[in-house]
Amino acid sequence: MGRKVHPIGFRLGINKPWLGRWYAEGSDYTEQLHQDLKIRDLVKKESERAGVSNIEIERYPGKVKVTLHTAKPGILIGRKGESVKILRQQLEALTGKKIDLEVKEIKSADTDAYLVATNIASQLERRISYRRAMKRAIQQALRQGAGGIKISVSGRLSGAEMARRVTLREGRVPLQTLRADIDFARAAATTTFGQIGIKVWIYKGIVMNQPEEKVETTEGVYISE
Repeated sequence: MGRKVHPIGFRLGINKPWLGRWYAEGSDYTEQLHQDLKIRDLVKKESERAGVSNIEIERYPGKVKVTLHTAKPGILIGRKGESVKILRQQLEALTGKKIDLEVKEIKSADTDAYLVATNIASQLERRISYRRAMKRAIQQALRQGAGGIKISVSGRLSGAEMARRVTLREGRVPLQTLRADIDFARAAATTTFGQIGIKVWIYKGIVMNQPEEKVETTEGVYISE
């Protein structure tokens, strides 16, 4: 059997959160799902240089909360908040609701799988050797404290006639361990010889079970959330 389970989807509800947190039924679900895709496309288009990795969307009555995880919050926010204000106005025009926009900084871009994958893709588009780009990304991730990293590139590497796949790995990347915090992302580099696909897995350690919060009900009985 091929090991094709998505590492993040495999861990949803265990140590990975959903990036879209809302509930709807019927046609409302379809409409809001397509709206989420448009929100993500708009944010990625307007903030290409800001290094936006994850976009979380939460919906409330009459309001949509959008949380952006970025490696360069200064570029995203802009001078005196001008850029983020324009982005909020565009999102409000798209959704027709009030947008609560929050920007969170990514402390280490070298251990974020999406940013690593897009960085390698940009290097390949600038005709830098794929092996050099992969080795450099691996060294930087391990230097920043990653437990292990695996990078796979596939396509017409170095302009070869036949497409092939090359994989490099350093450290541990336990894909079958549910407690393992695995960050995964894909990217594509558009070169003169065609597209080259990049996949990145980064292992950040074991996530232990968090203590459950206790909530007191009106009857005075404690239940676990």
